[in-house]
Amino acid sequence: MKKHLSLRISFLLALTIGFTACSSKTGTEKLTEVEEGTEILSGDFGGLALYTLRDAMSKDPKSTLKAVADNGYAYVETANYSDGKFYGMTPTEFKAYLESIGLTAKSAHMGMVNLENADQLISDVKAAGIEYFVIPVPPMGMFTSGKDGMGMKGSPEELVNIMNTLGEKCNNAGIKLLYHNHDFEFKAMEDGTVIEDLLLKKCNPEFVNFQMDLFWVTKAGVDPLTYFEKYPGRFIAWHVKDMNEEGNFAPVGTGTIDFKRILAEKEKSGMEFYLVEQDNTFDLDPLEAIKISHQGLEEIGFK
Repeated sequence: MKKHLSLRISFLLALTIGFTACSSKTGTEKLTEVEEGTEILSGDFGGLALYTLRDAMSKDPKSTLKAVADNGYAYVETANYSDGKFYGMTPTEFKAYLESIGLTAKSAHMGMVNLENADQLISDVKAAGIEYFVIPVPPMGMFTSGKDGMGMKGSPEELVNIMNTLGEKCNNAGIKLLYHNHDFEFKAMEDGTVIEDLLLKKCNPEFVNFQMDLFWVTKAGVDPLTYFEKYPGRFIAWHVKDMNEEGNFAPVGTGTIDFKRILAEKEKSGMEFYLVEQDNTFDLDPLEAIKISHQGLEEIGFK
């Protein structure tokens, strides 16, 4: 064995271990079979919200997922479920395909959930090996969107009750529930109620926690660190997307959000994993956008 090989490589080769993988909460370090003298460690890390690639995923999900893996991502968040399938694949087929290309599904946005279908959806999420069931907007017809922006009909207390009910169902099934924000949850309603604060105060933390979308928090004029300080440990996941000078979506690392400042407080926030998401890539091809964002993650220190 050549002298320039590290002791670690020599030891592994001596044990004839051809393939193994070591994972952490936010990344995956893969060990692959190689010839003597070849670098064997490659760092796949971070996650991608597949909503970013929704058009490509609707046309050719398997090739698109392979491109996600090839761009260095370690895990994904689903944004498509219909008739008991994720992107046209049964939960077990979806899980198996992801495993075959070195990905896992960490979370699933399940905006179609209601109290009648919840048990089936939760069962399918678990069967796909997905750990987090995410409510992307107020469910069951409560979400509104129009020329005046996004909002909610019904009372915040009703949303709290729905979240606690769904959270207990998820907990009983062995998975976890998160609520994903946009900007309106951080803006005071006519009576002064701030939806995000009410959810954080009244949702049972044993059953319900949060996925903080850093773009939308910033868009609302709120400092994420303020919420980390007020509600430590509640923001288990982050959506990481940047904002350009015009206030629009941008690849990570190309905009104005100070992610290094936010990342420095990840322990206080409770963040266990994070996902790149870009709702609209405009004139930039989405696959190119996720490549730029992954490079940005590395430069910022998300690993």
